[in-house]
Amino acid sequence: MLQTVSSNLFGRSHHMVKVSDTNSSMAKDAVNNISHHKGIGEIEERISCAEETILGWGTTASVSAGQSMIWNSKPEEASEYLQVVSDVQKLMKSLESMSLTAEVNYTELLRRSSSVLETAMVRLEEEFSHILQQNKQPLETELLSFRSGDGDVSEEDSSSSFDDYPVDDSQVKVERLGDFTIHLINPSAILDLRCIADLMLQSDYDQECCKAYSRIRKDALDESLLILGVEKLSIDEVERMEWESLDSHIRKWIRAMKTFVRVVLASEKHLCNQIFGEQSLIGSTCFLDAAKGATFQVLKFGDAIAISRRLPEKLLGILGMYDVLEDLLPDIDSLFWENEASFISTEAHEVLLRLGESVKGTFMEFSNAIERNVSTSPFPRGGIHPLTKYVMNYIKALIDYKDTLDCLLEVKEDDDDSSVASLSPTAQNLLEVVSILEANLEAKSRLYRDDALRNFFLMNNIHYMVEKVKDSDLCLLGEDWIRRHNRKVQLYATTYERASWSTILSCLKDEGINLSGSSSNARAVLRERFKAFNLSFEDIYKAQTSWIILNPQLRDELRISISLKVLQAYRMFIGRYGHHLEGSRHADRYIKYTADDLENLLLDLFEGSPRSLNSQRSRR
Repeated sequence: MLQTVSSNLFGRSHHMVKVSDTNSSMAKDAVNNISHHKGIGEIEERISCAEETILGWGTTASVSAGQSMIWNSKPEEASEYLQVVSDVQKLMKSLESMSLTAEVNYTELLRRSSSVLETAMVRLEEEFSHILQQNKQPLETELLSFRSGDGDVSEEDSSSSFDDYPVDDSQVKVERLGDFTIHLINPSAILDLRCIADLMLQSDYDQECCKAYSRIRKDALDESLLILGVEKLSIDEVERMEWESLDSHIRKWIRAMKTFVRVVLASEKHLCNQIFGEQSLIGSTCFLDAAKGATFQVLKFGDAIAISRRLPEKLLGILGMYDVLEDLLPDIDSLFWENEASFISTEAHEVLLRLGESVKGTFMEFSNAIERNVSTSPFPRGGIHPLTKYVMNYIKALIDYKDTLDCLLEVKEDDDDSSVASLSPTAQNLLEVVSILEANLEAKSRLYRDDALRNFFLMNNIHYMVEKVKDSDLCLLGEDWIRRHNRKVQLYATTYERASWSTILSCLKDEGINLSGSSSNARAVLRERFKAFNLSFEDIYKAQTSWIILNPQLRDELRISISLKVLQAYRMFIGRYGHHLEGSRHADRYIKYTADDLENLLLDLFEGSPRSLNSQRSRR
């Protein structure tokens, strides 16, 4: 390294001749002063003293051999070293400006001063790197608290893949941090770093100084990303990653991005300004060289997600990434506005565009995946299908990104319904998703052989959809949608009741009962009616205690509706005909239940746990 620097040194010394007129004038005054009052001998003496001080501290080889660093010694020694280097700079300028080119002493003195300055610059580069490294400060614990934490995730909505149905509706929404500059370097070291940088830049060693800064700070920024939870991943690694692991990386990226840009990068820029000056071109170069690697790392992950395979479960994560990057673009533009750094800003804008395209494509794949979801057997107990939960929780979570989706999704221009045409792009597209879900549920309902259970299943699932819309910002689908689907729920409930209870209620009708004829014949008919009622009720009880309605209000409303019809008919039938069997042999075999018994038994329906009516009677 010394040979490389030495080969460039003489060129640098001649370059320094081309100073401004003011500096030339000052140098000439200094030359005249030296020539007339001190002479060449004094210059030789000052160079010798500088050699003694500078070479006394050794070179980088001496440091490698275990010699202590100058700035680890007493403050006055570091100050003396800087003063000696500054004197050598002035001597070189004086020598270069002297009209002594014909004398041997001039060339020899310039060579000696150049050699001394070379040694000093190499040592200062080492000291500069050492101070940066030793005074590096990691991200503070307080800073990490700025990152939004994971929301509470219910068991129903835990994150998983589309095929597993459950969805996380608590994707991270990162709040604005605002400006928050931190100390990346111990503040007490800033002045020393600035003094060293000034001397190196004045000696035309700006490239060496910049490389030293960039090398140390690049590693520090990489370390900051690791602390923030962002790992370096290739596009192939992202593409091959299992969804659970990828979802974790997306969450960490979203949480880390604003901290990294608005805090870490902003603080790095501030550090460069402190050391090199706000208007310094070298400061901008140092910041770019130090920051571009880590910045490209986070942008590369965003790009990898954008171009990876479009899976429905990625949609919320991609939207989160889009939102955070869109919010940060002004900050990134501000940090990398110079011409030589603008390629980073350009890349950030392009990644945002690709994320937007990915959102549109993944939303379409979400709709297609619902349509492709086919069942081969009916869903047990007529409950809420996992697909219904997945889709409704998913679109409920998508509402958090309504503004973004309104910008990215296309309007359904071919819709003739004026009420739909007036809705936002997000509402129109979500209505289409809900319609696809309804069609899918209709297809799944046809797998039931029991018409009552088929309508029970549709009632359950459409009611769940309505409640999700009413209880969230999904009301943007419109009041008309809610009214229409409430009517559907009522229709399915009525159709279920008719299919389930019409046979029982037919047993309690007067038709076919003739009391004017033989009393034995009448009693026989009544016995058959009560027997048929008992058998039908017991079959329904055994089956429908296993059916399930999770919503307490819907469950109670359906029970009440059934009770009003069945109990009223049963009481009237018992009142008209029950006394005809009283006193007859085995009357309790036929009139097995009182109205109160039936009322209590109806409360067991739709709990999702099958019960034996015999065990109920023995319990009573």
